Amino acid sequence: MIDLRGGVEISPPDTTAPRRVMIVAGEASGDIYGADLVKEALQLNSNIHFFGIGGARMREAGVETLVDSSDMAVMGLFEVFKHFRVISSAFIKFKRILLNAPPSLLILIDYPGFNVRLAKIAKKNNVKVLYYISPKVWAWKAGRIREIAASVSRMAVIFPFEVPIYEKAGVPVSFVGHPLLDLVNVEKGKKEAAANFDLDPSKTTIGLFPGSRKSEIERLLPDILAAAELLQKRFPNLQFVIPLASTLTEEDLFPFLKNSKIKPVITNQKIHDLIRASDAIISVSGTVTLEISLIGTPMVIIYKLAPLTYQVAKRVVKIKHIGLCNIVAEDSIVKELIQENASPENISAEIEKILVNETYRENMKKKLTAIRVKLGGGGASKNVAALAVGLLK
Repeated sequence: MIDLRGGVEISPPDTTAPRRVMIVAGEASGDIYGADLVKEALQLNSNIHFFGIGGARMREAGVETLVDSSDMAVMGLFEVFKHFRVISSAFIKFKRILLNAPPSLLILIDYPGFNVRLAKIAKKNNVKVLYYISPKVWAWKAGRIREIAASVSRMAVIFPFEVPIYEKAGVPVSFVGHPLLDLVNVEKGKKEAAANFDLDPSKTTIGLFPGSRKSEIERLLPDILAAAELLQKRFPNLQFVIPLASTLTEEDLFPFLKNSKIKPVITNQKIHDLIRASDAIISVSGTVTLEISLIGTPMVIIYKLAPLTYQVAKRVVKIKHIGLCNIVAEDSIVKELIQENASPENISAEIEKILVNETYRENMKKKLTAIRVKLGGGGASKNVAALAVGLLK
């Protein structure tokens, strides 16, 4: 058209160009949830270009990943300092994009230390922000909710008890359900699931779940393997399996396995079948404990932080439990072993109790499977995708 004031020809906006959506998932679980969200959003509107931070799952879903989430997945204050250069470089990169070539929408998935800061930049540049999977303001850093209220267009929360927290703070909020309800759906029996991994059906299977971050592997895998060795001395008819997160490679595990007497099966395939195939699991605290709960496999939850990080955490964390299954159930269903209590001796003793005490084991399984009801209906990815496409309008 013609601008009559200056006689300058101005091209009309290109309504056929894809809408640019920045999406940021800094960890393995976020990579899974982000991939499903993107798939559902593209079903609703195929004219979207997703780009941002993610892993293999998000790339497969069509996201242009400018930074790999495996480089961002760290836990703890001092661990962040060690990876400061990588994380800082990523933040500067995305800040520049928000300022110089702003997308139509920014979708943030968990990863609060990075994402809340990014949301502030987006807000200043009039970019809408959809935050999926809330920072744990109910556990610690309650003051962060004020930052969220000032910069987030809509929160998409996965626990029902989070809704009134955000409503009270004046944050637009939607409960979308927990994404694991759609992802965790194992119909196979234990023996059939075990066949996927060439496990011996006559042996008892123990799952060793060391986490998805390299820092977790370094801190926890040695104790997990030592506990497994103690268990094998007590129960010679054991076999062990390790799921490999998308953020890790077998080379990350090799330094710890090369001198171990345990020779576990390692796989990056069908983790839910692996959980079903296991008789008991040693698991680090994290999203995977909820996956294990939904399948109903008995477990012990362990965790260790750097000593100084732990001392800080003890002073600011407001909840009694670290395991998501225990938090959702509001009950100590699964034993939690933290810091010095997460010793090989304590870990192996709890797994032994699960294996030999049938009443204890069956009571735990019953309480674990009841957690699904507390998490509401499924369809989280579809619900979040609808919110995202709605914000694009």
